[in-house]
Amino acid sequence: MRRFGRSALYGVLFGLATAAVAEAVRPRGGTTLLLDWDEVRRTARARLDDPTMERGALANSAMGYRSHAKKLERPLLNFVGGLPRGASMPSFEALDRQGWIDLNLTILRRVVDPVLEAGRMPNSLIVEVGRMGVDRYVGYMLAFLGRRVLGQYDPQLLGAEPIGGEGLYLVETNVEEWQRHANLPDEDLRRWLILHEMTHAWQFAAHPWLRPYMEESMRVLIDSVTRNGNSVARFAAFAGVLPAQWRVVRQVQGTMSVIEGYSNLVMNQLGRELLPGFERLERAYRERSSGKSALEVLIWKLTGLDLKLQQYRRGEAFCQAVFDRHGLEVLNRVWSGPESMPKLNELGNPDAWYRRTSA
Repeated sequence: MRRFGRSALYGVLFGLATAAVAEAVRPRGGTTLLLDWDEVRRTARARLDDPTMERGALANSAMGYRSHAKKLERPLLNFVGGLPRGASMPSFEALDRQGWIDLNLTILRRVVDPVLEAGRMPNSLIVEVGRMGVDRYVGYMLAFLGRRVLGQYDPQLLGAEPIGGEGLYLVETNVEEWQRHANLPDEDLRRWLILHEMTHAWQFAAHPWLRPYMEESMRVLIDSVTRNGNSVARFAAFAGVLPAQWRVVRQVQGTMSVIEGYSNLVMNQLGRELLPGFERLERAYRERSSGKSALEVLIWKLTGLDLKLQQYRRGEAFCQAVFDRHGLEVLNRVWSGPESMPKLNELGNPDAWYRRTSA
């Protein structure tokens, strides 16, 4: 009887589990996207400290940025090289944390919406639960970055033509907080950060091949998801494990590492010449990069941000090594075209890149 009772109990539990799974996957009519941008925005904003600043304060900060940028543009171009006829630097804007969230949601949607549309799923309870998890993850990550990012350049990749919305930004809330915490000179700090972001703008404005090259790489990745018909191939594409995706990702990683590393080099070389407080700024920046809490270290590792930061450090080390051995004219070969960009293995072996590009 005991065995019978246990078997009956197991049968009931199995039946309940089966019914629960059936209910979870039961189609409920229509399809849904795997990401709810409004929910992502609400989640991110809810986790921000000091999310907003007064509009007047942001406007005054933006005027200060533009004044600094105007004075720094000539020394910057004299150092890195000029701009093509008709090209110009975009104007700086000041953002608070909420503004940074909204800006980057717009950027994300330009890239991700086509993938989401291709990956529409039938409505069901399990899809709703999965979407809630994705919404929270993306929202938490945006909030985490929104408390740390100091500046940003948006080249309007995949933006509508004609391009006119490129933007240079400093997140004034974060800059001000770091300035107070590390007791840094306010004007030198902002001029230093402006040099970095203006270098990004020069990279794209002075080298017309760079933007379409980055866009084409992104389109290959998007097409690898949206054009896979069968479910197995589409799942592999979403997971990012197709060989074609890896080849493109490796190319983009090398290019992004150089873009960031070169900007750091310029920021430091010109900063050393132009900014009285440069040594304090550089020391504080190194401390900020290495002085993460245990929770921050965990987040960086779990999300892959730590790997990206390591890649950018390799890019900076590559640029510094070529600059020290051969000068800026040789380093500027990286901007000749996609074939002149270092491959990932060359980031750790600048001499191999130098021999290849010299040939």
